[in-house]
Amino acid sequence: MGAAHGLAPDWHPGTIPDNVVSDPTAYVGTSYSFVRFRSEEPVGLRIGRAATLGDLTILDVGPRGRVVIGDYALVNGALILCDSEVTIGDYALIGWDVVLMDTYRVPFDVARRRRALERLTRESPRRLAADVPTRSIRIARNVWIGFGACVLPGVRIGEGAVVGARSVVTEDVPPGAVVAGNPARVVRYQAPA
Repeated sequence: MGAAHGLAPDWHPGTIPDNVVSDPTAYVGTSYSFVRFRSEEPVGLRIGRAATLGDLTILDVGPRGRVVIGDYALVNGALILCDSEVTIGDYALIGWDVVLMDTYRVPFDVARRRRALERLTRESPRRLAADVPTRSIRIARNVWIGFGACVLPGVRIGEGAVVGARSVVTEDVPPGAVVAGNPARVVRYQAPA
C-alpha cells in the first residue's frame, strides 16, 4: 500500500497512512484500524505476505512506534498499543481482544500520574501522554495467542508457543511452551512441529 488511500469496499471513510508498507497479497479489513495510528517513522507498519489484519484490530501507534506483522500472520481483532516496537512473526495467530502493549503510557508514581491526568483535560484530542519507558515486544514464528490475552511490555514469546485465553503475560515465554493464567505460567510443552 503506498500513498494514503482507502479500501474498497470499506464501511469506514478513513485512509491507510503513507508509512504503511504492505505486501500486495496482504489483507487489511478496514481503514478504521488506523484511527489511532500516529507513527511518524518512515515505515510505521510493515505487513508481510498474505498476512491478515482483521476488521476489529486497532493500531494505537505513537509517533516513534513501529509494528511488523510477518508473512501469513493473522491479527484478528487485537489492540496493539505501541510506542517503540511490536514484532509479530510469520504464521502467528493473534486472537480476538488480545492486547499487545510495549508501554503502559501511565506513570506508576501517583503524583506524576495525577499531573498527567490533569494535563489530559487541557488537550484535544484527549490522549494520555507521559514520559514513561517503552520495552519492545517480540512474538516469534508459529505462536498462537488466545482470546483476550494481554502481553505486557518487554515480553518475548518463543517460536511455537501458545498463550491461553485471558492470560496475562508478564515475562518471556520459552519456545514450544503452553502458558496460561494471571500471571501466565508454563503448564506444559508441545512437541516441535
